[in-house]
Amino acid sequence: MKKILVTYKMFRDDFKELESLYDVTFPTEKKGFTYDEVCEMIPAYDAICSMFDFPIDKNLLDKATKLKVVSNYAVGYNNIDVAYATEKGIIVTNTPDPVTAPTANLALGLMLDAARRITECDRKLRTQGTSMRIGVLENLGVSITNQTVGIFGMGRIGKALAKRANACGMKVIYHNRRPLNIEEETTLHVTYVSKEALLATADFVSINAPLTPETHHTIGEAELKQMKPSAILINTARGPLVDEHALVQALQDKTIRGAGLDVFEFGNYPLPELMEMDNVVLTPHIGTQTMDTRIEMVHAVCHNVIGALDGTYPITQVI
Repeated sequence: MKKILVTYKMFRDDFKELESLYDVTFPTEKKGFTYDEVCEMIPAYDAICSMFDFPIDKNLLDKATKLKVVSNYAVGYNNIDVAYATEKGIIVTNTPDPVTAPTANLALGLMLDAARRITECDRKLRTQGTSMRIGVLENLGVSITNQTVGIFGMGRIGKALAKRANACGMKVIYHNRRPLNIEEETTLHVTYVSKEALLATADFVSINAPLTPETHHTIGEAELKQMKPSAILINTARGPLVDEHALVQALQDKTIRGAGLDVFEFGNYPLPELMEMDNVVLTPHIGTQTMDTRIEMVHAVCHNVIGALDGTYPITQVI
């Protein structure tokens, strides 16, 4: 019987289909298997189900003598050496479909929150109580209606955000490695522009691109200086897409108005300076954290394994 290794703790019941077909190994510890443990175990396994923060690198892949598929529990796959896996004939898959809507919803939520100062006002009411200044010209925010959102990365999530922005009465411009075809642009009501034009024009800049060596620090000091002083930066993709030190400086200098961040450059937490800023909304990588989404992602992981090993399901292969 083929053997499957699951590196992380997740809802066990949702792996039942996988367990009915294969010999599946789950971690017993709360945080899942360590990298060293997986390196020892991997020679015996035909498939591995990895988490977005678990490294599937050259060292591990060289030990995986039977491995046929890496099924990543995430839309991002920068934790995996895809090129080397492909060279070894190992299929790499991800889970884009379940995460599209919730991540786009959060991006829109961060835009609204940062623009209308929702979290800031909530925090001040709780801490200042009746001493908080309240009046018709106090706590003024900005509207998103009739504003321009620039979407950097027009993949599934970017397209989903464009639809939501359209519904809010926003103009949508985008930059991507390749422009969409004219029919899709027309359907989505979006306009392709250069990166420079996007930064100079957009009232909101939303980062929705994958993290690759080419996109690392795609928003840095130079890019922040190209943005409007009234602009708000949103990042629900990957932290290192933004130079966080440069962002802190830009916010302190009022180079841009504010930011909404679900991901951070240096791990699970933002730089301390960001925590002190009222014009920054912070969430701890919750883009896909709904119960329904988590379950759907497990099913996608399982179907990718079954599809790769037995051809029963279509797979979402990373190319």
